[in-house]
Amino acid sequence: MFKNCEPKFIENSKIPVWLSKIAPIRIGAISLVFWVFARGTMSDSMKRHETIHFRQWLELGIIGFAFLYGLFWLIGLIRFRDAKAAYRRSPFEVEAYDNEADETYLDNRRWYAWARK
Repeated sequence: MFKNCEPKFIENSKIPVWLSKIAPIRIGAISLVFWVFARGTMSDSMKRHETIHFRQWLELGIIGFAFLYGLFWLIGLIRFRDAKAAYRRSPFEVEAYDNEADETYLDNRRWYAWARK
C-alpha cells in the first residue's frame, strides 16, 4: 500500500542544527512524519535511511512511533548507560542503518521489519 510512498525531502534546513543542540548526537537529517529535514544535501543512502523511518511512521502512526522511539531510547539508555549507544541500538535505527545501502530494500521491505531486529 505504501510501497512507493516517499517523504518530502527538505535539504539545507536549520531544523537538524537546532535539534542537535538538545540531542545526544549530531543530527544530519531527521524524519518528522511526512518530511525529512537535512543539514545539507542528501545522499541516496541517507534518503533511504530516512525513508525507512518514514515508513515506520506510517506503520505506527504519529503517536505510536514517537512513543516507541522514545521508549526504546530510554530502555537503551538504562541498558547501555550511553546516549549514543541507546540511539544507535534502537530497533528503528538498526533497521535503517542495516539497510540504507541496499538500493532494493524499500521495494522489498516488509511491514514492521524493525520489530525483527
